[in-house]
Amino acid sequence: MNKKDKSIAYKYLILVTFFLIANNTFANPSLDSLFTNQVKNFIKVKPKTYKQIDSAFSFIRNDTLRIRYLLNKSQKANYLEGESYALNKIGIIYRSNSKYKESLLLHKQALDQAEKADNLELQIISLNMLGVVNRRLDLIRNALDYHTQALDLAETASAQTDVLKKSIAVSRNSLGNIYLALKQYDLALDQFNHSLIIEEELNNYLGLAINYHNIGYVLEHKGLLNEALVSYNTSLEYNNKINSDIGRVICNNSKGVVYIKQKNYKEAHKVLHSALKTALKLNDNYHLAPVYINLGWLQFKEKHYDKSEANLKKGLEISKDYKLISSESDAYKYLSELYELKDDHKKAIEYYKEHVSIDQTLINERNLQYVNDLIIKYESEKKTNRIKELANENEIVKLRLEKNRRILLLSIAGAFLIFGIIYILNRQRRLKSEKQIITLEQDMLRNQMNPHFIFNTLNSIKLYIINNEKENAVYYLNKFSKLIRKILVASTEKTISLEEEIDTMKLYLNIENIRFDNEINYHFKIEEGLKTEAIQVPSLILQPFLENALWHGLSSKAENKKIRIEVFQPKHNAITITITDNGIGRVASRKIKKQKTLKRKSVGISLTKERLANYSNRFSNNYYLEIEDLYDRNSQVAGTKVTIEIPIESSKSKSA
Repeated sequence: MNKKDKSIAYKYLILVTFFLIANNTFANPSLDSLFTNQVKNFIKVKPKTYKQIDSAFSFIRNDTLRIRYLLNKSQKANYLEGESYALNKIGIIYRSNSKYKESLLLHKQALDQAEKADNLELQIISLNMLGVVNRRLDLIRNALDYHTQALDLAETASAQTDVLKKSIAVSRNSLGNIYLALKQYDLALDQFNHSLIIEEELNNYLGLAINYHNIGYVLEHKGLLNEALVSYNTSLEYNNKINSDIGRVICNNSKGVVYIKQKNYKEAHKVLHSALKTALKLNDNYHLAPVYINLGWLQFKEKHYDKSEANLKKGLEISKDYKLISSESDAYKYLSELYELKDDHKKAIEYYKEHVSIDQTLINERNLQYVNDLIIKYESEKKTNRIKELANENEIVKLRLEKNRRILLLSIAGAFLIFGIIYILNRQRRLKSEKQIITLEQDMLRNQMNPHFIFNTLNSIKLYIINNEKENAVYYLNKFSKLIRKILVASTEKTISLEEEIDTMKLYLNIENIRFDNEINYHFKIEEGLKTEAIQVPSLILQPFLENALWHGLSSKAENKKIRIEVFQPKHNAITITITDNGIGRVASRKIKKQKTLKRKSVGISLTKERLANYSNRFSNNYYLEIEDLYDRNSQVAGTKVTIEIPIESSKSKSA
């Protein structure tokens, strides 16, 4: 079936679906054969986009039986997109019923199928769903990771569909909720406002309801209670438009808290009992627990201690059963205050200790993630600002040289015309050369300040912190900060001393070795008497070769991983550096690279060659670069050797 036939078939299926929905035929069990036929015909076409699938099956979003039927048929037909869609829908149903373990499993399976299908939209949706479930479980670390991955994938996509825009709004909203948990209210408000703009553009009432509620929550915690009520009421209006009972529970519960803080207990009673009634009907324990707890808090304020105790304990019991840590902490806090007033100091202390214990755990966990996130953001911004700065310098150089060229043309008119033309041509060549050098320096900075390297290194250091390995964490954090400083300094210089280059590469290997569990045995051998501090080489020239040795040569090797770097001066006007690894060799590395789904184009070696070529222009001798495969006596691959000969100033580089 060609693309045109598929398109016609798909449009036909959509029309049939809408016709059936309009006539309520799916509500009639006797017409289930219509649904099964629709699934059968739909799977024949196998639409790829989320919008196509959802427009055909959105009406069964709460019908577990029909969704499972779609899942079963998609699995049999190896329709990966259909599987991922159905798994996510079932996961949402489990989440709504507070079955978080089952929900997590289903969303992970949905992510696996989306990755197999190479479907970006379904991958991002699955990552966001995993983030939401982890956030409900107060697993802030996991939630932050999932939502950040989703946001990164969505924002860097080449084509921004409505589905991707909605996913970006969801990711930003969720990150805002994480910042709320960290009590970083200004950062949270910024994320909610970004999400709100997207939801307004898409005219998505559900997204608008969620964001207005979250903005109200921020305003409430900043002490702006009247403004918070306005936001909660706006959110409630949107929830009423989409007839969302869960939305009504959330808004009325939040309004109840504001009314309690304002000592408007009559209104608080009204909205909290309304929320309780609806939550009981929905059997949504995630939202039922905080309603019971806030109702108990209200009754405590009104000195109805017996009723308060009963509701607080109900909320505590549900929170424990469903591992709702934040609600559990609130319940312990209010029970402690209640027993204090009842002069039962023993129980008051017990409950207070439980509250402090849970709250301290949450704070430590969240602050760890917050600091890590800010570090990554800071490093990323610093890299971006540096690249912009180089671009501005490049533009200034171009403008200055252009101005000089025009002045020169006017000044050498007449008798010096021939001399002027020659001079202009020389200036143009120099302009081209300088522009190329600046471009290469920009490319070098992008290559060295690899965000994946920074992110992965910080993750490794984070694991030491989480595992309470303070000495390792401090040691590697110091090493990492020194490396970043050296890279930033080196990126502003065309050349650095050979001694500085070697020190920087030692730091780089030390940091990269964290991710190899310190399995890499690397050794630097410097020719005796060589004055490395007096020799100038292009900055950060060795890093691409070391990176290749690590990630293409040694990463796939099981054990006995070695790198040897030798520096010597066989000629008076050149320095020779060899990098030898005992990895799997270039042939095996290329085979592994071909098998990878995600292929990342490496530009490090070609960029280095260009830099060496430009650097060698100032010397009479040229650079030399050779990459050779090594073999043992049995003709088996024994690794790779890189030999680099770099021109230097003709001087005595060895001590007497």
